Amino acid sequence: MKIGFIGGGTMAEAILAGMLDAKVAAAGEVLIGEPVAARRDYLSERYGVSVTDANPDVVAVSEMVLLAVKPQDLPKVYADIGRRFLSGKQSALSIVAGTKIKELSDGLNTGVIIRVMPNTPAQIGQGMTMWTCAPPVRQAHRDATESILSTIGDAIYVDDEKYLDMATALSASGPAYVFLMLEALIDAGVYVGLPRDTARRLALQTVKGSIALVSETGQHPAALKDLVTSPGGTTAEGLQALERAGVPAAIVDAVNAAYLKSIRLGQE
Repeated sequence: MKIGFIGGGTMAEAILAGMLDAKVAAAGEVLIGEPVAARRDYLSERYGVSVTDANPDVVAVSEMVLLAVKPQDLPKVYADIGRRFLSGKQSALSIVAGTKIKELSDGLNTGVIIRVMPNTPAQIGQGMTMWTCAPPVRQAHRDATESILSTIGDAIYVDDEKYLDMATALSASGPAYVFLMLEALIDAGVYVGLPRDTARRLALQTVKGSIALVSETGQHPAALKDLVTSPGGTTAEGLQALERAGVPAAIVDAVNAAYLKSIRLGQE
């Protein structure tokens, strides 16, 4: 299948690298539309794909067109390619945050829309993606989407588009929350007297191991937390400090705030 990209940024590169490494597509089947010349040169040299600064050329030769631009750049994309989808055999796959299928369909003048919400760990093949699509999308393109997304991590398909705003708030924004907490753990280690490189190593492996323990045992995080917490011990003391500071509620508030922002983006 010939696949075109509108936009050649970090997430587009993650998807490109994943599908080429997994041989879901060959470099000769890919054309990337990217306005920045240095970025075009890099992608062409690094991955052996064709590049262009003309978005209409991408649509002209692609069976699937992947939109990987910022929401504020969509009006230009619509102007460039909005009436160039010539048949139901072509599909548009969007990773644009907060932009609903209806808006994409109106702007691109096609009903064959796939909407995807990945996250940044896709860059190392450890992403979490949620996706959905409009009814006119053919099975071959659904299967191709599933194959592409499997190369960048785990993926969940949903029938109802409303869940993508929720995934935007949790899994797409989530890495930033984790990085913030990881940074705080490292800083805390330094605060109590550890060398920074030692604190970093301890924090990274602690988080990595904790995630693996939840995943591999299948136990609820609360049950595993209880196993660590001895009566009157150091962990109980630390957890009390987190509760007093409102950390659990703050995390819920953060996800909810991101969710509401995603909805607002879709209404603008």
